[in-house]
Amino acid sequence: MQDFAPTSRTRLKRRRERAAYDEATVYAVLDAGFIAHVGYVIDRQPYVTPTAYWRDGRRLYWHGSSASRMLRAQSSGLEVCLTVTHIDGLVMARSGFHHSINYRSVMAFGTARVVDDPAERARQLDRFIERLYPGRAAMMRAATRQELKATTMVSMEIAEASAKSRSGPPIDDEADYASDVWAGVVPIALTSLAPIADPLLKPGVEPPKSLNKIARQRHFDEALLKLARCSERSATALSSGGDGE
Repeated sequence: MQDFAPTSRTRLKRRRERAAYDEATVYAVLDAGFIAHVGYVIDRQPYVTPTAYWRDGRRLYWHGSSASRMLRAQSSGLEVCLTVTHIDGLVMARSGFHHSINYRSVMAFGTARVVDDPAERARQLDRFIERLYPGRAAMMRAATRQELKATTMVSMEIAEASAKSRSGPPIDDEADYASDVWAGVVPIALTSLAPIADPLLKPGVEPPKSLNKIARQRHFDEALLKLARCSERSATALSSGGDGE
């Protein structure tokens, strides 16, 4: 693991104790999510686009329709800022000024470029599926030529990044602790519920057991992080000649 050297764009100017620039912390925030907001400028007009993403080492990937304005603009190399945020709780203090939010976030900068290599595109599309549903890529039919043509994939090597987080109870002014006003934290967690079968599903087709790793999870972000770690270990084992187990 290495550090992302703080820059004028990523170095926190306030609450510096909440910042982190090491890969482990940045990756943990990224791997616990799968929706990012990508900011970029086209003809002096700023845009921010929400998109699903996945990570492979220091490189982030996202994809979408070939007709997408964002993806077309990024095809020749476009500077972007990608952010991911998790909300963990509402922090209620004894004064309005000290109310806050418990959260984890990452801001990453880099140059987005289209992935032209067909083999890399196919590998990463499978990785995207495997990111959420281990073993599913081998169960599905292969993408058709027309589907691949209609899909544009973009990658961005993380050039600069910082993580920022807050946790714990409110921090009030010393004099306010004598107040009778209730203070504390309202925890917030993203959950996943029981799978709902497609009404057109053939009779007798059961959901795969691997779905248990992501369905009915009280803390969906923790499930995603565990899946990312398993995927990372499997990729490392395969590259070194192991079987990924």
